[in-house]
Amino acid sequence: MIDSPSLGDEALALLRELIRSACVNDGTYASGQEIRNTDVLRRFFDGVDVDPVVVESAPGRATLVVRIPGTDPHAPSLALVGHIDVVPVMHGGWSHDPFAADIVGDELYGRGTLDMLYLTAAYAVATRAVASEGRALRGDLVFVAVADEEGGSRLGIEWLMRHHPELIDADYVLTESGGVPVGGSAGTPHSVTVTVGEKGLARRRLLIRGIPGHGSAPWGSSNAGVIAAEAVTRLTRFAPRAVIGDYWPRYVDALDLDPEVSRRLTSVAEILGALPELGELAGYAHATTHTTISPNVIRAGDAINVIPGEASIDLDIRQLPGVSPEEVDAYVMSALGDLMRHIEIVDVVGASFSPANVSPMDTPLFEVLAEVIDEAYPGAVPLPIIAAGGSDARFYRAKGRRAYGFSVLSRRWDYGRFRHLIHGNDEHIDLESIALTARAIDSVVRRFLG
Repeated sequence: MIDSPSLGDEALALLRELIRSACVNDGTYASGQEIRNTDVLRRFFDGVDVDPVVVESAPGRATLVVRIPGTDPHAPSLALVGHIDVVPVMHGGWSHDPFAADIVGDELYGRGTLDMLYLTAAYAVATRAVASEGRALRGDLVFVAVADEEGGSRLGIEWLMRHHPELIDADYVLTESGGVPVGGSAGTPHSVTVTVGEKGLARRRLLIRGIPGHGSAPWGSSNAGVIAAEAVTRLTRFAPRAVIGDYWPRYVDALDLDPEVSRRLTSVAEILGALPELGELAGYAHATTHTTISPNVIRAGDAINVIPGEASIDLDIRQLPGVSPEEVDAYVMSALGDLMRHIEIVDVVGASFSPANVSPMDTPLFEVLAEVIDEAYPGAVPLPIIAAGGSDARFYRAKGRRAYGFSVLSRRWDYGRFRHLIHGNDEHIDLESIALTARAIDSVVRRFLG
């Protein structure tokens, strides 16, 4: 096996190049320009016996695929799926240039370090190692460096599934959002998170109708902007009953909390009051036990002297497993109450409803992930979790494939801090986590396909 320092150094160097490409995806058609990162990856694979395929779903919106055929057509195949676009930054909130890939002490700063370029780099390193060694694998290994995940995947995996499914298909998939140590002592955790599923996504638009008028006489008017403000307030304050489910109690057990705190965190009636005990983890605890509504885009008015007669609010709704589109709408109506006489609920075009999705744990790949976790942290076991956000795994699960979010991070991480930095200011990762993950992915490939 290639030694872990070599894998880590190679992944670090590639990661810094990917960050510097600044493939910022703001959701618009021409943003992202992931072709810059596919160029980086094509150079990375120069000199080894692979033939990277680059396809564009739109000008500059490029995805790179490397497939190394296995020797046994009946053996399971494995896809390593990493996106190469990143979200925008608020430059004033950063203490380091988000696209310089500066190393400060033992940490690398940059947009995309955690979400998810460190994993994409590890996938590329593991794939190149297979090719450079001429290693015979039983099943196909597929490396997919995909565009547009941050924009909803319409120009990425979703587009590829429609137009080139043969390029990216595999029986099993590894992707983002796993690898956080949980519980145990400072040196040895007793669990490491593996994402086995994710909440669903339902995007809704509230169309609000008031009565336009002159801004000089607002008293008694029906201002659509004011109605929108009240709607946002009600949605934000809405406190429905928690759903504890199967996965959150396992997480609570792994945290080694005071027994009374653990009891409250798994009580439908008491969990909201207990959330402050969790610090940065509280947001995830709430999200994994509730269908959530976040009113993120609000529009009202055109002219400063005109009372707006129309307004709109775009809602980012993440629903728990088993929640239907009709239940999502009922949930919104329950929060808004009598304001619904002014409001119509409509789908957001192109992204109306994606159900929650979960992969089973009784699979050969999950067994290998458990072995690799034990290899990194002796005695540690996988801790299955449901992600609050979405990933490209949902498209594979919809096709019946088994997909897991997996990596191995250092002991300095907890899930609250991990989620806080994703899409946040001063996103960074420590060098030890890069090395641990590079070694872990290489080990998974060797064990599962070798």
